[in-house]
Amino acid sequence: MTDYTDVDATELARRVRTGEVTPLELVDAAIREIEEVNPRLNAVVFKMYEQARVLAATEGSSGLPDGPFRGVPMAVKDFDGFVKGVPWTASTRFLEGWVPDEDSEAIARLRRSGAVFVAKTNLPELAIVGTTESQLRGPARNPWSPDHSTGGSSGGSAALVGSRAVPVAHGGDGGGSLRIPASNCGLVGLKATRGRVPLGPQQGEGWGGYVQWGVLSRTVRDTAGFLDVLAGPMPGDPYWAPPAKRPYVDEVGAPVGTLRIGFSTRSFYGNQTHPECKKAVENAAKLLIDLGHIVEEAAPVIDREKGVRAYLTQVGIGVASEIEDMARWSGRTPSASQFEPATWFLRQVGMTMTGLDLQHARDAVQEAGRATAAFHKKYDLFLGSTLAFPPVRIGELALKPAELAGLTALRVLPVPAAIRAVLAQLAANSLERTPNTQLFNQTGQPAISLPLHWTPDGLPVGVQLAAAMGGEDLLLRVAAQIEAAAPWIGRRPPV
Repeated sequence: MTDYTDVDATELARRVRTGEVTPLELVDAAIREIEEVNPRLNAVVFKMYEQARVLAATEGSSGLPDGPFRGVPMAVKDFDGFVKGVPWTASTRFLEGWVPDEDSEAIARLRRSGAVFVAKTNLPELAIVGTTESQLRGPARNPWSPDHSTGGSSGGSAALVGSRAVPVAHGGDGGGSLRIPASNCGLVGLKATRGRVPLGPQQGEGWGGYVQWGVLSRTVRDTAGFLDVLAGPMPGDPYWAPPAKRPYVDEVGAPVGTLRIGFSTRSFYGNQTHPECKKAVENAAKLLIDLGHIVEEAAPVIDREKGVRAYLTQVGIGVASEIEDMARWSGRTPSASQFEPATWFLRQVGMTMTGLDLQHARDAVQEAGRATAAFHKKYDLFLGSTLAFPPVRIGELALKPAELAGLTALRVLPVPAAIRAVLAQLAANSLERTPNTQLFNQTGQPAISLPLHWTPDGLPVGVQLAAAMGGEDLLLRVAAQIEAAAPWIGRRPPV
């Protein structure tokens, strides 16, 4: 193929079906591209080349399933589900060398789609923060500017898709971990409705229901097609999203009608919004008006302090629970020296919080959910900036020496009062750069980031659309309409 990097997964799958290209040829093309870009991006943590080649070349029932993405090369994040027989580290030293013996259901569904896993990708330790710079793996670098962050936590996946080494990559989103790297790397990133994609059999929910798994892609139709692959409950799920009325791919190009859309350039959980992010939202609002929609300034009214506190409380409890799970899966005993200071601190937060703290967090989240539901009684969609700032430079969000010293001291003397004091300080400023995604994890409603703006320096800035619970169909219809009016697929990064 001469145009592998120019087309999306849907087109590659079509060519396989018509015999224009073989799965093995696509896998070899992906491997060549990964080998070309990865030395500059540090996106890959495990290569799965030989398994991919064998699978792509195998005929018959033991070969590739005849699914909608048969033969399409795909990267898989080293988190958000197990891949049987492949190391799963979550970018932590604690799990180095550990290999799961089963697929997660979502991974099994991706396999059944016919996609071919070619590599596992980089992420921050335990997928916690909004930049991919773990001590174990080092930073994943942005294909638009390698000195800048990919975002996190699905940063390695975003780097590979953004650089066009693979057309699509798997990831997860517990506080923006698909939408943040989508914004930073010029991609489409959808967080589905809570319960849309199963996390089992290893989990019933992640971070108290915040987490949804999905993909990063370059086109809306790829995002829709892979949502069709992943969506639907599995036995034992604690809850499930309302079923789609029809396949999500049928929403791409379907009539949209006239929608009422509220927009805001303000930050949900921060204090500032960069001028380029404001410009991205304002331009998107103008585009939607030109497309015939009613657009006016409006946003859900939420309690910022309660929301941030609830988020950090639930994440801390979720991290503590995850480390317990990892110890059980691996048969190992966790210790502070095996984790980064911020990760271990969040574990300490989780161990310090009481049942009453957890219930207060849940109550605050439900209060926010009622506020967004009230907003959607009047507005079909909310429009805002995915992030409050363009991509940051590598190292810009690293802990300062004094912060590091404080967290190190808490490892030795984990005084509950001191842990709560540090948590309060985190709540004051820790989400300033990435303040606009967490709310929709908390409320459970779907949200999508679209690459509609670039700074004068050539850095991508995403805009975010959010719908009411179960509204992925509407999001995908509008996203496809926007993509047709202001296409981005032709933009190519330096790497």
